[in-house]
Amino acid sequence: MSENQNLLAEQRRALILDEVRRRGGVRVNELTRKLGVSDMTVRRDLDALSRQGVVEKVHGGAVPVVEASTHEPGFEAKSGLELNAKEDIARAAAELVAPGSAIALSGGTTTYALAHRLVDVPDLTVVTNSVRVADVFHVAQRTSGQRQGTATVVLTGGVRTPSDSLVGPVADQAIAALHFDVLFLGVHGISVEAGLSTPNLAEAETNRRLVQSARRVVVVADHTKWGTVGLSSFAALDQVDTWVTDAGLPSRVRTEIAEHVRRLVVAGEPDEPDEDADI
Repeated sequence: MSENQNLLAEQRRALILDEVRRRGGVRVNELTRKLGVSDMTVRRDLDALSRQGVVEKVHGGAVPVVEASTHEPGFEAKSGLELNAKEDIARAAAELVAPGSAIALSGGTTTYALAHRLVDVPDLTVVTNSVRVADVFHVAQRTSGQRQGTATVVLTGGVRTPSDSLVGPVADQAIAALHFDVLFLGVHGISVEAGLSTPNLAEAETNRRLVQSARRVVVVADHTKWGTVGLSSFAALDQVDTWVTDAGLPSRVRTEIAEHVRRLVVAGEPDEPDEDADI
């Protein structure tokens, strides 16, 4: 089979990662046959995945890196991963936000990217438990000179996590008293069995409150989150209205997700019209 030039590098690496996680390991010669690419291309892909910390190279192939379900990377560690995917997701998710709506943004590097695209949406009310997200809007307000129509930001308070989210009883109580049109939710992991999960028990409870207070739940997460399971689940897949992801999500997973999530938006690809999309 000749080398397949149609697959983008990110899509090809997503397929490799999915294969590694599903089978527990793969060999280079198997991947060259399956993907129709050269040995050198596969090795470059494995090098890239190894640098991301999601696979471990072994002689002749690769095996998955199994993190403890309680491991929680810090914000800076996560901010350098899947940058293009996060920007694509943020761009697509921003199109779902109507002026004058009340929205919530959870903690995470993808919601942080989304926040930068929302600073010019007029008359938003933004509830967030992310210090980083709140800073984006506060800086924009200072820069704009408090112009009319800038966002009103409600920071929940609470105990700060390694990912710069505020969690715990103070955050939970603040969120429980609020009601917002749509929640944009970053996640540590997604799977059919575990649903949405996080390594942090307190963050799981705060995310649970966010989901309960939202009229609609939109998950913003790149393809690498699929198949990852943290210590604590906080929502089932059928509680998700929309998942905005990137083109690296394999077609097999897209089919599986369609059975559980009402709408899947793949950033950069045409989306089916949704009669209820105005939020």
